[in-house]
Amino acid sequence: MFERFTEESRAVVLGAVERAAAAGAEKVDDGHLLLALLDQLDHGVGERVAFVLTALGAADRRASIEGALADARRRGGLSQAETEALAGLGIDLEEIVARVEEVHGAGVLAGAGAGGAGDAGRSARKGRRNRLGRLPFTPDAKEVLAKSLRIAVARRDRVIAGHHILLALTVRPGVVAEVLADHGVTYGELERVLFAGAT
Repeated sequence: MFERFTEESRAVVLGAVERAAAAGAEKVDDGHLLLALLDQLDHGVGERVAFVLTALGAADRRASIEGALADARRRGGLSQAETEALAGLGIDLEEIVARVEEVHGAGVLAGAGAGGAGDAGRSARKGRRNRLGRLPFTPDAKEVLAKSLRIAVARRDRVIAGHHILLALTVRPGVVAEVLADHGVTYGELERVLFAGAT
């Protein structure tokens, strides 16, 4: 599949690995893919992604998007909808996070990643690489990349570009899609801006 990736989308995947490594994450998740896509705004590549994110106003709200992902990591990867559902049951997640951080240190739950619950608190293994010396991808990140291929094939595109990854991030339920939707980036809006003139 990687041979179908454009230079732009390869840069996104490699950027996600760099983001994960810089954060001391165990694995590359879908949140790292989104952050790497946002990084493309700084590097002058990914013109189509830059265009659509600017058109939808997300480029101007980049700090807010990054903050929302960081907040989700701090909550152990729970989405805002999940947080609100727990609050409806009388569970104050912010209080729980504060108490856990008081005992175990700030950001201890961030090990679970923005894509969902997982291996929180395994600081001894942070940054562990697979046998080839690379950070592995979470099932969520792999699913996003596979979905980007399916989107490209469905559109009869011969290659997988950054906008296919962005589209895939919006259709996979979870924190990343929720954060994007909260900032006006949905699959429908992306299609509208990207393919408005297509027949």
